[in-house]
Amino acid sequence: MAAAFPVLTPMDSLLNWRKEFPILAHTTYMISHSLGAMPRRAADSMQEYADTWATRGIRAWEEGWWVMPVTVGNLIGSIIGAGEGEVVMQQNVSICQWIVTSCLDWSGPRNRLVTDGLNFPSNDYIYHRLEKQGAEVVTVASADGMTLPTEAMLAAIDERTRLVSVSHVAFRSSWVQDLEAITRRAHEVGAMVVADLYQSAGILPVDVRALGVDFATGGSVKWLCGGPGAGYLYVRRDLWPQLEPAATGWMAHREPFGFEAGPIDYAPDAFRFLNGTPGVPALYAAKSGYEIINEIGVEAIRAKSVRQTSYLMDLAIESGFPVRTPRNPSQRGGVVILDVPEGKAVTKELAKREILVDYRPAAGIRIAPHFYTTDDEIAHTVLAIREIVDAGHS
Repeated sequence: MAAAFPVLTPMDSLLNWRKEFPILAHTTYMISHSLGAMPRRAADSMQEYADTWATRGIRAWEEGWWVMPVTVGNLIGSIIGAGEGEVVMQQNVSICQWIVTSCLDWSGPRNRLVTDGLNFPSNDYIYHRLEKQGAEVVTVASADGMTLPTEAMLAAIDERTRLVSVSHVAFRSSWVQDLEAITRRAHEVGAMVVADLYQSAGILPVDVRALGVDFATGGSVKWLCGGPGAGYLYVRRDLWPQLEPAATGWMAHREPFGFEAGPIDYAPDAFRFLNGTPGVPALYAAKSGYEIINEIGVEAIRAKSVRQTSYLMDLAIESGFPVRTPRNPSQRGGVVILDVPEGKAVTKELAKREILVDYRPAAGIRIAPHFYTTDDEIAHTVLAIREIVDAGHS
């Protein structure tokens, strides 16, 4: 058996939150980049939904359900730097991207959509379908599958570009893109920017208004500890009057309960970016995580993340595992990716030991401490990986 690692023991007030997450009592939970741990209060929120439906029935719509895509969106807005009413909730990022791209005309000479080579595949699936509408998709390739020089993105953006899609933090490597520089270049040539914040919001400070991005999308499943079914869409307020999404529905109508036939008359506010009836249960489930992130503050979460990911990388290198994540804290998000032999099999063995991580092809084992993670758990995880590899159980 391998010797244990020395464990850091700094004062960590964020560990007071551990009792709020039931799974931490029996599991080393290092997978918040994929599914954040469920807050205990989320169960209370779901019970509130059930009680409201049971006791208020149809009245629940006018007593709060109808506006939940915006009121819950405001909780996200305070995390990502958006203003009141500037974020609306959707089912997932794919729907958000579909709405964004449906606002734009792809048939003219300004028809290029620039997407970064580290973008999440679901986004690219949507973009390539736009080719039937005349879009030209330009993918800026990553030479090493981990990083993407900002200069390469800037060079790809020209006067024919209509939209630039950037994954703020790459899911494969935790590489952080320079959103500010990319947005500045896009605006110089009259293009728009949609930023995917899924792997940054809640672990990395983000201010969409300061950055000037035109659109931002994300979801609740990961660092926000909000569970599935609650994506979000931010649209820059001054753009609202000129954007008319083809991906729409009755909630986007100026007078939805007028039930008017014919073309839609869009709502003047962010409701114009909604579509059909919202997934109310998912919004109840999600808001607890947002509240907690707001209570703690992303700056405090980021400071701990930088320290723990550095510690994790040091232990991995000591164990002989190549790290596929930038060492420079300013260039990495909250995930550390290790190139471990037979990583998929090792991940399965870790799960048997109640250590949860995940594996991605062309990346490796992804490990993600969050604000509720102890340093002991980090050392325990790396030690377990080393034991499994040494024993040949992979």
